[in-house]
Amino acid sequence: MVKRFDPSLLPPSPNLSFEEKLWKAGLKHIAGIDEAGRGALAGPVAAAAVILPPKASIQETLDGLHDSKQLSPVKRTAWADNIRTQALAWGIGFATHVEIDLWGIIPATRLAARRAMENFDFTAEHLLLDYLFLPDCDIPQTSLVKGDARSLSIAAASVLAKTARDALLVRLESEYPGYRFSAHKGYGTPQHLAALHQLGPSPVHRMSFAPIKNQIVPRSGVVKKISPQSTQSAQRT
Repeated sequence: MVKRFDPSLLPPSPNLSFEEKLWKAGLKHIAGIDEAGRGALAGPVAAAAVILPPKASIQETLDGLHDSKQLSPVKRTAWADNIRTQALAWGIGFATHVEIDLWGIIPATRLAARRAMENFDFTAEHLLLDYLFLPDCDIPQTSLVKGDARSLSIAAASVLAKTARDALLVRLESEYPGYRFSAHKGYGTPQHLAALHQLGPSPVHRMSFAPIKNQIVPRSGVVKKISPQSTQSAQRT
């Protein structure tokens, strides 16, 4: 269960306080997990899982790492390379727009997280997650409010998830150039909504999300263009 958290208690940057408690308890393979793209209108949701080496010096090695939302694209890319080099194990998983429409965004996000862990060569002993819980996972886990701002492992996962998903959306622009996916990464920006108004949804849009479901594909089955002034657009997470 996720406990309430006082934002004033946030550390200046993510640290190893949660990891070190688990390391001292004898657990060495602690996986931080985070997602990217949960609130987007198009494309998959991505999740990453990162196991950092169980040593306090990794804090200094990754000094300056913050959650992905606080980093520029250039810094995120540089950090992603560093994280992959320093991690004991890391993995990235996706759940497609089809799976999101079929099962809902939370189950799809959980699916992406499980797929990320499938890339490990060994099983994690404990999971640290950012406001998420995996009910079908037997591994002990801790769900943290603002986990990407508190746990270094989760912050590392947030960077890998974000950079992997952004790269995929850039590639999708070559298939669907009118939507400018490389600019907004599928989120409901005015630019994106204007493209939807002009072109209608692409094959990679999430048809179950309200801005598209309610305004483009009403229950009558008659296609209706979305308004670029829509106030129902999903917000960047």
